Formats: sequence, structure tokens, C-alpha cells
Amino acid sequence: MKLTKTARKWILIPHILFSAIMVGNMATFVILNITVLTTSDSFLITSCYKVMNILSDTSIKASTIGATVTGIILSVGTHYGLFKYWWIIVKEILTVLLIGINLWGMYSWTLEALENMVEGGLETQSTLANLDLWTGIVLQIITLVFLFVISKFKPWGNRKNYNKRSR
Repeated sequence: MKLTKTARKWILIPHILFSAIMVGNMATFVILNITVLTTSDSFLITSCYKVMNILSDTSIKASTIGATVTGIILSVGTHYGLFKYWWIIVKEILTVLLIGINLWGMYSWTLEALENMVEGGLETQSTLANLDLWTGIVLQIITLVFLFVISKFKPWGNRKNYNKRSR
């Protein structure tokens, strides 16, 4: 069933909002991680990790699920389909990466960093946990920007074999 033009617009609005929330979360994570790296106040560092852990368990998960569900609805409900165009297939693959980073990685990494701070303070703060967080943040920002770009430009065209089979 194809979506009407109005229905498509109404589903596109939350899709864009969920995506914007994902970007906002990562901007917040960048600010909090810079704070962690530039202070020696253990209370402030612990607070930053607590905020990141709460965001990773709530806003990041909700926005990732919301963007994924609305994206699938938009693909299935329009002429683009799920597998007809290369740019959509690339978006689906990158979305799976984001789901892994967001639903598992960010929560685990912030929890590990928080536990290290609570258990032993600055002396036990794990560089590896912070490196994992930075890796997740950078991967997510690069992936989100790339997803936005290919959503706008729709490169690579359709799959020739797909169109021949569907006739």
C-alpha cells in the first residue's frame, strides 16, 4: 500500500525529528566528553558519565528506534521500496550499524566509564572506556551526516536487476 502525499509528509516529519534528536544527542556527548577530558573534578566527570548513560538508555534508544521504524514505513509506503535503490540499501546497512552503536554500544560504554569513576575515582578512570565512547560518537556523527547526504542526493540509481525481475 502506497502512502498518500499527505501521509508521507506526516511520517517524514517524525523521521526527520528522530534523526535530529540523534544528532543532538551526539553533540551533547561531544560536549560532555570534552568536559571529561578537560577537568580533574571527579564529581563533574561522574556527573557527565551519568548524563551520558541516562541519554544512552532513553533518548538515544528512542530516537534510533523511531528513525528506523519511520524510515521503513517511508520506504515501504513509497515508490522507493526497501531494495529497489542502492542508496536505500546503503542506508539500511548503515542503520544496522547505528542500531548496534546506539542500542548496545553507547549504553555499555557509558556504564563502564561510570562504574570506573564510582568504584575508584580519577585513578581508575578508563582511557579505553573513553576511547570507546569517542569512537562511537565519531562513527555515529560520520554515519548520520552520510545518511543525510545520500537521502538528499539519492546517488547510484536503482538496481537494474531488481527492476527487470519486478516487471
